[in-house]
Amino acid sequence: MNNVLVCQDLVKEYQQGPQITKVLTGLDLAVEAGELLAIVGSSGCGKSTFLHLAGALDTPTQGSVKIDNTDIYQLSDSQRADFRNKHLGFIYQFHHLMMEFSAEENVAMPLLIRGDKPAQALAAAKEMLEKVGLSHRFSHRPSQLSGGERQRVAIARALVTKPSLVLADEPTGNLDFETAEQIFQLIQELNRSENTSFVVVTHDLTLASRMDRQLKLAQGKLVSLESDSTQVVNER
Repeated sequence: MNNVLVCQDLVKEYQQGPQITKVLTGLDLAVEAGELLAIVGSSGCGKSTFLHLAGALDTPTQGSVKIDNTDIYQLSDSQRADFRNKHLGFIYQFHHLMMEFSAEENVAMPLLIRGDKPAQALAAAKEMLEKVGLSHRFSHRPSQLSGGERQRVAIARALVTKPSLVLADEPTGNLDFETAEQIFQLIQELNRSENTSFVVVTHDLTLASRMDRQLKLAQGKLVSLESDSTQVVNER
C-alpha cells in the first residue's frame, strides 16, 4: 500500500490567555496514492485547521504529518516551503487568482517561484490549461472569465507542478449546480489521468458521496460518515 499522506495523533490547540481550545484531538488518517477522499463536518469543527496542517501551512501542537514518506514538520521553514511547492497543490472555494495576470501566467506562477525558466513554465501552464478545457483562454485575465473558468484556472495552477496530493477547501462551494458538476467531473478526470490524490473538504454531502471514501470531522477526530459515534476510522 502506497500512502501519499499519513497523519498520526494530530493535535492542534489554540491558547488565548488562560483558555486553551482544542480543535484537533488526536486525528489519524492515511490517504492512498490516487485516492479521492471527502471530509465533511459542521462549521467550526476544524476542517480548515486540518487542511492547514496537512498542507504544511501551520504547525501542530502534537503529532506528525508525512507526505510521500517525509515528515514535513521535521523540515526547516524554508525546506517545508520548497517541499510544499513540489509535492502539494491547493484549491480554494475562492480562486485566489492574481487579477493583474493572465490565466497562463497565474498557472505558471508556482513553477516560476521554484525557479523554472519562464518559457518552460508557460509551456507547462498552457498544457495544463488545455487539460482543463481552457485552451481558448490562455491570455484572458480573471476578470474576463466566468466563475467556473476561474476555478478551472485554479485547478490547473494546483496541478501544474504535478503534485502527489491536492488539498481542496470547498472547491465547488461558490458555484451553481451545473458548474459545480463540471468541476467535480474535471477533478475525477484529472485524478485518473494524473494519479493525483485529492482530499476535498466540502459541505456538499452529494458531492462527498461520489468520492472513493467519505469521513466526518467530529470532536477533533475523523470518524465514519455513516456512524454517529466518534470512533476513529482506522487507517486502511
